[in-house]
Order: sequence, then C-alpha cells, then structure tokens
Amino acid sequence: MARVQIRFSPIIPTIASFLLAALWALSVFAGWGMEAFCAGGEAADACSQRLGTVSTVSALFAALAACCTAAAWLLPWSRQDSRAFARLMGAGVLAWIAAEGVLFLGGLLVR
Repeated sequence: MARVQIRFSPIIPTIASFLLAALWALSVFAGWGMEAFCAGGEAADACSQRLGTVSTVSALFAALAACCTAAAWLLPWSRQDSRAFARLMGAGVLAWIAAEGVLFLGGLLVR
C-alpha cells in the first residue's frame, strides 16, 4: 500500500502563529482585555489587578509559543527537516491557542 504525503507551505502555520500573537498582544497590551472583561460596573482597579494576574499566567504560554515559532525558523536542523519544522510550528500554534484560552477563561473568571 502506498503512503500518501500531504505537504503544506510553511507560511500557513507561520501566518497563523503571527495572527494569534497579534491577537494576544492586543488583548494584553492594547486594552482589549480590559475593555472586554472589566467594562462593567465593578471598580476598574480591582478588575485590572486580577486581569493582570491572568495575563501573567497567559504570558508563560505566549513565551513558549514565541520560542517554538522562532526555533522552527532559526534552528538549521529544523529548517532542513520538514517533520521537525512541522512539530515545532504545531507546538507553537497550540501554545498560542493555550495562551488565548487562558486569557479568555481567566477573563471570564475575573468578571
């Protein structure tokens, strides 16, 4: 039985990673998270502190995602081996999704 290989362009997971990174950065640094989760009637300072804690936990996943994405492109063995590249980029995208999920679920709990 013949084995079918499906190849994809490396630009697809790279763009996905950059878009997720931009969404995370705008949520944390541009105030989108504050607007989404702390715009109610509660004191803004208390909500801001709690959201800051959630953002810190989310930043751990974001740092892992950024390292995986950078490693996929910068390490020579990763660029030469398509499996290693796919694994690193896949781990990076999954870590970005985890960072967004922590930020979203933590924001809902902060509310």
